[in-house]
This record gives sequence, structure tokens and C-alpha cells, in this order.
Amino acid sequence: MYIHVNGKNIEITEAIKAYVKEKLGKVANHYDQITGMDVILSVIKNPAATGKHIAEVSCKTTTNVVRCEESAESMYESIDLLADKLDRQVKKFKNKALYSDKTSIRNTEMKEEKTEETEETV
Repeated sequence: MYIHVNGKNIEITEAIKAYVKEKLGKVANHYDQITGMDVILSVIKNPAATGKHIAEVSCKTTTNVVRCEESAESMYESIDLLADKLDRQVKKFKNKALYSDKTSIRNTEMKEEKTEETEETV
């Protein structure tokens, strides 16, 4: 699994990269189907804007992409919020994937009709 970190209007230091990899690496422990994460850290330079530090992530799995975004007053705070949000979304996605009923309503209705037809013919 890879974690790729990019920046907009900000210089990505080794400390920020290490912090992102530490926080988002914990999310990968919950679900083994994650193939990679693309993280974009950006800063809004408008002095009137609130939540100037934005962190976005696209978490690629073998079947889908889980995407989330958070903003806060400091970059580390936005990374923390992003890691928490991504953790919740990945757990939800994992539960849906593992515990969803694979049969659809149409398939079960068709199976019931076929069993009724075979019972009538016998």
C-alpha cells in the first residue's frame, strides 16, 4: 500500500509526511483491501476565510474509492479530523462489503417461483 502526499500553496516537509503516514497508516490496519491513498494538503491564503488548512484523501480499495475532506485552523488538526473521518468511512465500507446479502430480491423471488413450479409438477 502506498500513501502519496501532495501540497497546494504549502511546502510538504518530512515531518508533515511522517505525520500523515502515521495517522492514515492506522486506517489501513482495519481493512486489508486498501491499495493506496492519495492525500492533498492545501492552504487557503485568503485572510477572511475560516478553516484555512484543508486535507483531502482518496483511499483506493480493490473495488471502490473512499474519499473525504476536512478543514481546520491548523494542518495537524485537519489531518487528525481527516484520519478519524476516513476511519469511520472505511469501517462502514468494510461492514457493507462483508455483511451484505449477496442475493438480490429478484433472485430470491425467482428461486421461490422455481421451487413452487417444481413442487406443482411433482
